[in-house]
Amino acid sequence: MPNIKSAKKRVKVSQTKALQNKSFRSALKTEIKKYDAALAAGDMEAAKAAYKAAVKKVDQAAAAGIIHKNAAARKKSQFTKKLNALA
Repeated sequence: MPNIKSAKKRVKVSQTKALQNKSFRSALKTEIKKYDAALAAGDMEAAKAAYKAAVKKVDQAAAAGIIHKNAAARKKSQFTKKLNALA
């Protein structure tokens, strides 16, 4: 455990940020699962709505630094390919 005040603060801040990142990453995975479920059901309207939500969440994750921007682009491309294959 750190002795210096600023080091103690950094530990607390990093723990808080880690929890926020974990929460956001979990929400991102949930949106992706909802999208995959809509695709599996074959419902085009539900899939389009889930697609929009999933892409938005991926963009937010990339902007916040939760995932890399290239990983976000790759995920969005995969989502689009799956949606087009359903049509």
